[in-house]
Amino acid sequence: MKTTATGVGAFAILVLVCLGTLLVCPLVDPSDSKIELSRVFDRSIPLSENTDAVIFFRIRLPRALFGALVGFGLSIAGAVFQALLRNDLATPYTLGLSGGSTLGALIMLRLAPATLLGSLTVPLGAFVGASAVLGFIGLLGRWLKGGTQTNTILLAGVTLNLFFSSFILLLQYLADPYELLHMIRWMMGGLNVTTVKIPIALFGPTLLCGVGLFLLARSLDLISLGDDAAHHLGVEVSRTRWLALGLAGLMTALLVAYSGPIGFVGLIVPHTVRRLFGPGHRFLLPASGLLGASFLVWCDTLARTAYAGHEIPVGIITAFFGAPFFLFILVRSSRRVSS
Repeated sequence: MKTTATGVGAFAILVLVCLGTLLVCPLVDPSDSKIELSRVFDRSIPLSENTDAVIFFRIRLPRALFGALVGFGLSIAGAVFQALLRNDLATPYTLGLSGGSTLGALIMLRLAPATLLGSLTVPLGAFVGASAVLGFIGLLGRWLKGGTQTNTILLAGVTLNLFFSSFILLLQYLADPYELLHMIRWMMGGLNVTTVKIPIALFGPTLLCGVGLFLLARSLDLISLGDDAAHHLGVEVSRTRWLALGLAGLMTALLVAYSGPIGFVGLIVPHTVRRLFGPGHRFLLPASGLLGASFLVWCDTLARTAYAGHEIPVGIITAFFGAPFFLFILVRSSRRVSS
């Protein structure tokens, strides 16, 4: 009972932190003319004349909502991949989803007319690229010993990322300076959406994938112990693995299609939650989602306010925090194996 009460209290705190983040971060401004919350919700001022309300509701809030959604999805996907592959360093991009989405997006940037760069062509290319990788991994896994070998999945993902890198370099080499600038900027990741319609459209599919993964929480706990142990305890390991991989991969593909590849969120957040609250996925998955949402929104706030007059891509900020964390996990895993 005490453990349950502690978990409920921790979850409530994470919810409050996430809501507070969505309220506070849109108010943070690098300039001297900060928007005021009292003016944002002042209905006595016409919206066309209320600059604070326009900035908050039409620019900052959609961006914060999108960042929260991306952080939520990537963090949950990271926790799922780490459980399924039983690898501390697994992330949403371990399976080659990053390389596939990047290649798909850059192909559209290279081939689509300039007038279409702001439309759905680039997100569609990224989504198709990530989905194709997910489908290929699924077929490959089923062909090789029924798809139950985690080493096969890991190595296939690493190989695909290296393979895609060569095509990405070729596209960059053939691009003109304008196209190259757009390619490099997209590869850094970003949350600068211009309308609330994007997070609203992605909310439903992301939530459905998250709920589906939450329903597999007990099976993920058992698979983390090993395939044999999970099988003896009644889990259909192969079916559960591919269902979870499909849901996590689809969620990642949908979000990355619009945000670009934002690394390390799916590595940092699940490990932090696991160390603080334990490895049980019934709590780990939703808690990782909430903490990931807050973490990415704060990273994006830092990205747009750290350097006055310039906006740093949020992927640079997450890499700044994530690279040392990655080395910490790597060293800790090596020490655990050697002992």
